[in-house]
Amino acid sequence: MSKNPNQKLKLLYLYQILLQRTDENHKLTTDELRAALERCGITAERKSIYSDIEALQNFGLDVICQRGTGGGYYVASREFELPELKLLVDAIQCSRFITEKKSNELIGKIEHLTSDHEAHTLQRQVYVSERVKTLNEQIYYNIDALHAAISNNVQITFRYFNWVLNFSASPRIQKQYRRDGARYRVSPWALTWDNENYYLIAFDHDADEIRHYRVDKMDSLVQTDLPREGKQLFDDRFDAAAYSRKVFGMFSGEEKTVKLKCLNRFIGVMLDRFGSSLRLFPADNEHFYLDVDVVVSPQFFSWVFSLEGDVRIVNPPEVCEAFEKQIHKFID
Repeated sequence: MSKNPNQKLKLLYLYQILLQRTDENHKLTTDELRAALERCGITAERKSIYSDIEALQNFGLDVICQRGTGGGYYVASREFELPELKLLVDAIQCSRFITEKKSNELIGKIEHLTSDHEAHTLQRQVYVSERVKTLNEQIYYNIDALHAAISNNVQITFRYFNWVLNFSASPRIQKQYRRDGARYRVSPWALTWDNENYYLIAFDHDADEIRHYRVDKMDSLVQTDLPREGKQLFDDRFDAAAYSRKVFGMFSGEEKTVKLKCLNRFIGVMLDRFGSSLRLFPADNEHFYLDVDVVVSPQFFSWVFSLEGDVRIVNPPEVCEAFEKQIHKFID
């Protein structure tokens, strides 16, 4: 029997050493591998290193041996390549719905998917303390609970709040629950990410319609034993992405088909906003008409206004009139 119980784990330790300490630019020789194993309390002969490397290669680990000066063993490819990990880190950094604490935790886990040397290049990208992040740590667990409720086909209840300033003592930000703290009961059907926030798209039983809720403003979320309702509204034709495109800033309002007159150079803006399936036709040599289904709200009007008259609402009349009234609010 081996004196050191770790001796039985030699292959696992070798696997870990190669993953953590080697990449295309950082190699370990046979002697360096033996020394690393010895620091783990494991003795290894040179010949055994060769056979262990071969076993790891047969298992599927992409270990390459480079001969000559500066050569050695290294892991050539992994489940995630470094550019892919950088994309994941950037996405986490830019996500307002993930708190600063959780961002750092997730990035720390991503660093373990590459070598220690390459992980350093990921660390240099971490500037989450300067990003605007959500205040609600609960969102991470809300997302998991919502996916579970959708998978289990059950309704949920939760409390919904806004952030408000309280000046009664010293100014501080605190939660103010809607409906005087009464619980919402909805059937969850989809999650969508819009304008750097996560939203639940659900069937609201009280309103008898599809509504959306910011996940970071949901509190005390609980799954019920009641089956979901509203399936007729969420058939195979429901497109969460299309729903998000209609609802500017995820603010509610009445859905309308609106005709826009746009300068030709704004085709890229329209593609970014409404996707590639545009219903458009020429207006004149410099303009085109575009029919879009939108939820008419002050946020939609603000978006049109920000385009400085190069995109105009021309139909229906009631939306044109509402837009004019919105503009007068800025003037009066």
